[in-house]
Amino acid sequence: MATRSPAEAYEQARTRSSHPQLSRFAAELSFELDDFQRQSCLALEQGHGVLVCAPTGAGKTVVGEFAVHLALARGQKCFYTTPIKALSNQKYTDLVERHGADAVGLLTGDAAINGSAPVVVMTTEVLRNMLYAESPALEGLAYVVMDEVHYLADRFRGAVWEEVILHLPQHVQIASLSATVSNAEEFGDWLVTVRGDTTVVVDETRPVPLWQHMVVGHRMFDLFAEERRGGTTALKVDPTLVRAVAEVDRGPSIRGGRARSGPPGRGGRPGDRRGGPARSGPPGRGGGSGFRPPSRVDVIERLDAAGLLPAITFIFSRAGCDAAVTQCVRSGLRLTGPDDAAVIREVVERKTAGLPEADLDVLGYWEWREGLERGVAAHHAGMLPAFKETVEELFVRGLVRAVFATETLALGINMPARTVVLEKLVKYNGEAHVELTPGEYTQLTGRAGRRGIDVEGHAVVLWVPGVDPEQVAGLASTRTYPLRSSFRPGYNMAVNLVDRVGVESARELLEQSFAQFQADRSVVGLAKRLERNREALAGYAEAAGGHSGDEDDFRSFAEYMDLRRRVTEREKLLSRQGRSAQKAEAAASLEALKPGDVIAVPGGKRAGLAVVLDPGIDRSPRDQEPRPLVLTEDRWAGRLSLADFPEPVAALGTMKLPRRMDHRVPRLRRDLANALRETGIEPPTRSGSARRRRGAENEDPELASLRRALRAHPCHGLADRDDRSRWFERYQRLERETEQLQDRVRSTTHSLARTFDRIRGLLGERGYLDDEDVTENGRRLSRLWGESDLLVAECLRHGVWRGLGPAEIAAVASSLVYDSRRDDGGVPRVPEDATSAVEQTVALWHDLVADERRHRLDRTREPDLGFAWPVHRWVRGDSLAVVLAGATSHGTELSAGDFVRWCRQVVDLLDQIRAVAGNEDTVGRAAGDAVRAIRRGVVAVGEG
Repeated sequence: MATRSPAEAYEQARTRSSHPQLSRFAAELSFELDDFQRQSCLALEQGHGVLVCAPTGAGKTVVGEFAVHLALARGQKCFYTTPIKALSNQKYTDLVERHGADAVGLLTGDAAINGSAPVVVMTTEVLRNMLYAESPALEGLAYVVMDEVHYLADRFRGAVWEEVILHLPQHVQIASLSATVSNAEEFGDWLVTVRGDTTVVVDETRPVPLWQHMVVGHRMFDLFAEERRGGTTALKVDPTLVRAVAEVDRGPSIRGGRARSGPPGRGGRPGDRRGGPARSGPPGRGGGSGFRPPSRVDVIERLDAAGLLPAITFIFSRAGCDAAVTQCVRSGLRLTGPDDAAVIREVVERKTAGLPEADLDVLGYWEWREGLERGVAAHHAGMLPAFKETVEELFVRGLVRAVFATETLALGINMPARTVVLEKLVKYNGEAHVELTPGEYTQLTGRAGRRGIDVEGHAVVLWVPGVDPEQVAGLASTRTYPLRSSFRPGYNMAVNLVDRVGVESARELLEQSFAQFQADRSVVGLAKRLERNREALAGYAEAAGGHSGDEDDFRSFAEYMDLRRRVTEREKLLSRQGRSAQKAEAAASLEALKPGDVIAVPGGKRAGLAVVLDPGIDRSPRDQEPRPLVLTEDRWAGRLSLADFPEPVAALGTMKLPRRMDHRVPRLRRDLANALRETGIEPPTRSGSARRRRGAENEDPELASLRRALRAHPCHGLADRDDRSRWFERYQRLERETEQLQDRVRSTTHSLARTFDRIRGLLGERGYLDDEDVTENGRRLSRLWGESDLLVAECLRHGVWRGLGPAEIAAVASSLVYDSRRDDGGVPRVPEDATSAVEQTVALWHDLVADERRHRLDRTREPDLGFAWPVHRWVRGDSLAVVLAGATSHGTELSAGDFVRWCRQVVDLLDQIRAVAGNEDTVGRAAGDAVRAIRRGVVAVGEG
């Protein structure tokens, strides 16, 4: 053990005394806390919220477990939220093992265990629903752990995370745990804005170093090689790899042996190199015709020989994953010994004990078990949940050593491996084949390297024609994985917000979302300024009211200040009217001038006597003032304008002008100026025009009335009138600023609040909102969650599902949750007894979409009938084999896993319908009966 210096020993002793809970927690661990873990835990104990961004496997959950420790130590509550039920179950098991079953509960859509415990693990949706329902369970809540908080980028479910963050009481400390994202600071800034003091801890150091490789034909190369540059070491793409790729691209094939029989060299670790993915070039002349990549069995055998198992091979296809396992089994590959196989069989039997014997064949149980006993398995969303959970447990225990998975494995479940293999750098995203992004590459390869087990992890990319090593290097060295909000208001959210906080507060809440923060960062700041302004306005109003706290005093003084404003405005109006009349008089007087008239220029550079040479009326454009040409006493000749005559001008006399007077001739100007001075005419003194204007004001009856009312007002004689006036003027200035801020927020192009207003408009038309009140129909809508929430509410409101039996209502309800993965070209079969209800449901959808188009809102998804016939037959009691065969014959290809997943989503919607309609209602009873009928056989296994 390393000897600590006196300074280090003192610092640790001081930390123990100032942060006793962290010291107790750390003492119970079997490992030393990393710096980022310690920093995050210290922030929690000091009362701050915390955002922790670190790579997969770095140990972020330790921070969440410390929040649990703090809650238990202080007699408070902690909710530990996860994005998926499997993670919730996993974390519940971990916490029960540590703190005991009495202290920990579990709440998911499928299970409710000890929900009143001080520590409850739950899916994020459960907490969101509790907040909207103002559940009593929130009493005493001090900490919320949001594991995998980067899920807020999820297109379908991400809004839930933001709803929770925005709705949680301010005193609740949030520990947000996220994968490494490139805009952690931006996300942290938003959390500080909406939650207050939040410590952002970013750690980009992988706990286990990652080495990057490429397999070209049957040889494995390091992706990077070190290069010395002026005394420093830099990384570049391995030249040996580049030459090998060029050789294969030119030749018809490559059939050589491995370059190494042992572990690969150490040039594969990227440093700080930055770059983007290069475009895939066209295949080489020989690459497209003769190149044959190594088989999946070859790759696994070579990894095994190099000591690089266990491995996860990512194949972006469910069928590809299943085919890989079949290939391994048929080849005779075995990665386990006799003792391993016995343990594997025991785990398999325990995990699948609830499966009906009759369904084992259709589930492919025997082939699946044989693969497991050989140490290979698939993992994808189309598998039965019980099968996936078995694979996860066996892989973590090291009994399954090669897993072929889709990219869904990169999210959530804790399944680290020594090596990750990528067969391709292109995947199908549901619409097109697209290249992997650097963020996706980082996420997938993040599984490589098991903390506490492996000294290093390995990422292996299989080369195929058209892939440039520079492209792979760009993916491996670029750390670009920005977190993008998917938050947007929906119908259910709108009625819940209006019901809970009212319209204005709801709009402000939406303006504070991370989505709005990213779209226009200023709007979040503006919303906060509005909040501060309103607080300041309340203080100014109190001061203007004489600090009495009585609103009547403020209103009375506001009346007095309004009278003062009206007096001032009337005086200004009369002044403007006087000036306007005077200007009109002056213009008329200029138009009356004749050549030879002697006038007085009242001010400016040309002040004094002048003689009119030309009145300028004919030269002036139409509707413009006259510009007379004059000669002054000081011999200046030029045109004057109305601006030179603030008052009407009158001829003081006349003088004879020369017959041919050319003002451009100096001699003529001199002679005429002398003649002007000799006339003896004197300029008049300034008139009392201002006094005349004041006299006009005094004669105005409206102004006189306002002045009398002002003097008679009770506030006119207040001793502190001037002080209160100053406070009121500040109030008015801030009120104007606040109104301008509101206009700026409203005018933001992509403002979520404007979308919210449009949603309110549609809901008001359909009877779910009455101005700012939620109607009875609106309360029903507030308890319906999902993409088609308003359509479900409309179906209930119009009674289109009345008279349906359990199988029929399950069929119709399925159309509102099911989403075909692809268009198989078949025509879905609709149960005959449900045809009318389906037609009416679709008709309501058409009406709704028309209204959404008119209100410029996102369209509700069209009902999809692809699952109606399978779930109908299942509720009627048909076997799994019959149901799946019937689905295929009617154009819907379903795996057993897909069938179970969609059944559970139908159950979730039917449960909501039952709760909203009530057991006394025929629709509610039918929905409840359908739920019980669906929950059988493979659907019920593992539900909790």
